[in-house]
Amino acid sequence: MTQREKRHERIVNNSANVDFDDVKPWLRDFGFQLERIAGSHHVFRHPATKAKLNFQPERSGKAKAYQVKQAIRLIESLNSGSK
Repeated sequence: MTQREKRHERIVNNSANVDFDDVKPWLRDFGFQLERIAGSHHVFRHPATKAKLNFQPERSGKAKAYQVKQAIRLIESLNSGSK
């Protein structure tokens, strides 16, 4: 299993406990690009879709669970469309 696969599995299986620092490389693994940072908001976009993913870290340094779940759904829809 590759590092990318391990990271994705870890995030999918525990979306409520994801370090914010793990979000950027995880999204890059799936082709997302950091479009901009405005304050604490990190906005990512995938070239194949117009949808944006907006992430802000919690005070604890974790990513917000609902934002991680949104990203998981988008990644799954992108992967199912490419097969």
